[in-house]
Amino acid sequence: MTDSLIIAGKQFQSRLFLGTGKFSDLEIQTKAVDESESEVLTFAIRRLNLENPDAPNFLEQLDLKRFTLLPNTAGAKTVDEAVRIAKLAKASGLCDMIKVEIIGDDRTLLPDPIATLEATKRLVDEGFIVLPYTNDDPILAKKLEEAGAAAIMPGASPIGSGLGILNSHYIQFIIEDAKVPVIIDAGIGSPADAAFAMELGAAGVLLNTAVSGAKDPVRMARAMKLAIQAGRDGFLAGRIARKRYASASSPLEGMIS
Repeated sequence: MTDSLIIAGKQFQSRLFLGTGKFSDLEIQTKAVDESESEVLTFAIRRLNLENPDAPNFLEQLDLKRFTLLPNTAGAKTVDEAVRIAKLAKASGLCDMIKVEIIGDDRTLLPDPIATLEATKRLVDEGFIVLPYTNDDPILAKKLEEAGAAAIMPGASPIGSGLGILNSHYIQFIIEDAKVPVIIDAGIGSPADAAFAMELGAAGVLLNTAVSGAKDPVRMARAMKLAIQAGRDGFLAGRIARKRYASASSPLEGMIS
């Protein structure tokens, strides 16, 4: 039975989006990417030397025909900066999708909600496929969808914190109301966090530090892949209701007295 993830008409079998930053070396990064079986790789446009495309970069290590690249606007602090970076990404021919990421606070790295909404509107108007990184506010998520976002990417917790999903209640509100895919982005620390996100009904998970910062990134990439698959299956299968008291797992009728 096919259970594909579709974003703006693009179809994916994997629901794991993998970031490409902070790996100790390119060989480990390549092995982790292979093990994850991710089809979407995200990276900061500012990591690339677009003025000198012949300069060495991590993309050279990958068979790019296998992947959809999702450049992001990391480093942007204003709408204009995010739009400029998005245009650089599009001009490079890497992909027509862009993850809008505008940081509103240097200490928490939380997104600027007002700037994120404005940048999403501008980029959608200019023909971009926009996936905004946002917080766990259901009202903002709805406004981003109404602005034309192709997917919503609420953070589980601060970027790189590994705290997992801090507000599952609001994340569920977002998932229930959204008519576009919801990708949980940032803060995932363990396979249990990733599985929980999928059990809530998320369409996918984007993570980076949980893999690149693990003692064994390649093994963790595999663990995340399996956790996301298990969480998705658990969501589709439907968990049992929580009960206050015990319920015998074997029928009581016909038992020897």
